[in-house]
Amino acid sequence: MATPVQQSSRFIYIDALRSFAILMMLQGHFISTTLASEFKTTGSSLYQFWEYFRGMTAPTFFTITGFIFVFLLLKQPIQGRKNPRIKKGMKRGLQLIAWGYLLRISKEVFVGKLYPSFFYTDVLQIIGVSILLLCGLYFLCSKRAAGLFSWLLLGATLVLFVTERAYNGMAIPYLPKELAHYFSQAGGAVFSIAPWFGYVSMGAFLATRFTRIQHRKNIRITIAVWLLGAAVVLLFFSSELLVFIGNYTGLTSFSNAGNFNYLFPRLGAVFVLFSLFVLAEKWLTNPVFIRIGKVTLSIYVVHHILLYGAWFHTGLNRWFANSLSFSEAIIGAMLFLFTVCVLVLSGRDWVNATANKGLKMARSLPKKISSFKG
Repeated sequence: MATPVQQSSRFIYIDALRSFAILMMLQGHFISTTLASEFKTTGSSLYQFWEYFRGMTAPTFFTITGFIFVFLLLKQPIQGRKNPRIKKGMKRGLQLIAWGYLLRISKEVFVGKLYPSFFYTDVLQIIGVSILLLCGLYFLCSKRAAGLFSWLLLGATLVLFVTERAYNGMAIPYLPKELAHYFSQAGGAVFSIAPWFGYVSMGAFLATRFTRIQHRKNIRITIAVWLLGAAVVLLFFSSELLVFIGNYTGLTSFSNAGNFNYLFPRLGAVFVLFSLFVLAEKWLTNPVFIRIGKVTLSIYVVHHILLYGAWFHTGLNRWFANSLSFSEAIIGAMLFLFTVCVLVLSGRDWVNATANKGLKMARSLPKKISSFKG
């Protein structure tokens, strides 16, 4: 296994990049829900620009999820199967899966009815399953040759991305529909394990590499250079390279991946974002912005309730769906971001303050009781 990380804190740029990704998700969901249909046209350069960056949100978030989880996994002084992060990761994965289903419950559940869409897998379920898969791979590799975990992660990304044309939209009739959603989007699932685990495993692979060089001088420059170099290859040469490999080896999977290549360029764009945040780390000092990256689950839950209504379908989409102009949608998105972040951050502050106050009262209670008896 890779040697554990010795530094005690997370990289600041990771939480900053998570903050950026979750904020991009908030505005993306709001604008796509409320923007009037006549503005959603490929003829608009502004809309194309926005749509491209909106498409970067999920790959970025999945990649960063894999990086953070494995970074914390390798940070533990206890490595191997007794690593406490394995148990924490499994709990977190199950929690995310549970929240994914809870947010799809509608009021009809109170009369014993569930719509088929309840079982559609979304981002939370797939991130949850991805964390469970990372735990499983780490557990299996903990007593194997050093580096096996790392190269399995890289291999998972390559296999899922190269073979995407073979399984894209493929129905899986021999599995129950509730389970098939995890493996295919053909039945209506928003996200599935393939290919999205590929981004998670790539982020995890990067974490295993970075933990080996994190003690070097000028580490930020080294990371940024490597990421930008990989990004150039993925963005501008991956299609030609895949077709060349396919023609040379006779493996049609590579040729098909090169002719319909979008996963590798998206990964390249994620690397560009990653490198920019690495280089800008010393300027990413705003404590509020950094805190946002640490409460992404709470932000996701609150935004889902406010925008989509969650359980009672009384969200903003009920009144503003496909009805706003571009300027109105942009202003609305800014207000939506501000509202969600204030609700989450102030709510957590209140909960923490109340909990601390209760803890102090509990600690002082024995003294009060003894003084009363005296």
